[in-house]
Amino acid sequence: MKRTFSTIVAAVMLLAGASVFAEEATVIDFTLLKADCCPDEDGNPVENSRTVMDYSTAAGATFTEDQKELMKTSLALPQWEVSLNSSARTVQSLGLSKVIAAPVKEDANVPFAGEVVMGVRVVFPEWNSNAYAYIRPPFEIPAYEPLSTADENGNRQEPTDEERASGKTLFEDHYGVVKNVGTVKSIKVTTMGMNYPEGLYVLLKDTDGVERRYFMGYLGFDGWKELTWNNPQYITEIRNREIRVYPIYPRGLPFVKFTGFQITRDASHIGGDYIGYFKDVAIIYDKALLTSDRDIADEDLWGIIGKKEAARQAGEMSRFGDKQVNRYLERAKQATEDHFTNSLSSDSSSNAQTTGGSSAEVQ
Repeated sequence: MKRTFSTIVAAVMLLAGASVFAEEATVIDFTLLKADCCPDEDGNPVENSRTVMDYSTAAGATFTEDQKELMKTSLALPQWEVSLNSSARTVQSLGLSKVIAAPVKEDANVPFAGEVVMGVRVVFPEWNSNAYAYIRPPFEIPAYEPLSTADENGNRQEPTDEERASGKTLFEDHYGVVKNVGTVKSIKVTTMGMNYPEGLYVLLKDTDGVERRYFMGYLGFDGWKELTWNNPQYITEIRNREIRVYPIYPRGLPFVKFTGFQITRDASHIGGDYIGYFKDVAIIYDKALLTSDRDIADEDLWGIIGKKEAARQAGEMSRFGDKQVNRYLERAKQATEDHFTNSLSSDSSSNAQTTGGSSAEVQ
């Protein structure tokens, strides 16, 4: 009888949010995204070792090994992108809108004093026009990338036995992905306002690839503040909920992942520069699955979840790699000179004199 009861309990997978199972988790913490590996020609690190990804596997055979060695990117803060809607997209706004790593003063009255946070600059149009900007990671954060470490050059190592046993993926634990998420009850953003009237949305994507945006509020305040979104459709009373029962295996763990911020500017508000700072994004959620100690290791026998996740991971890496390779090619074609060669320098003085003499003769 006892075993029958435990089996029934384990079969109730998704209780669309029993408060007893609600948990809090940080989706992404920007203080962890410092550049600490992959030094450039000046010896300065430019990538984040925990999140560095190699996209040379998507490159063609025409690239040399030295070129492929440079094909790495990560969630290091300067790598994040700002994109504006078409009516707000000008040469000036594209050139000046960006994300940086913003250091917090050591004597700041916040727990993360001395750390770096995400700093964002968006240049909105100054005329009366509704506009918005997305702040997105340099690539869509993978949900199935295996957990492993990377060396100082960004080369990812083979996962250790301990990393495999953890059951974690690379971007869990504050790097953009939270697993086993059922109903989202609340979302919190820690941000620093500077009396801007713009609105803030958080963008999250679920297991089915559906991206949703959540309005966190307006940024017309000064100083650090925690903006919170509470789910208006969250039902606390269990008896009023629709309880759904799903097969335990092989559904796997539902997840949500961070896909960016959206900053909105109303036509009636002042345009121009928007400056903002972000520390983290957190959620309170109901567990999707009740974790139980199974008598039989289903996945070891059937391997169904592993095959599904491997296929999804391959799809993620294919989409990720193609985009990054195209950017690498565009960067390789980009002009690097900032100034013209000085025609009046000592190296070219003889040529200048000869040219001047010939011109005089023609005249």
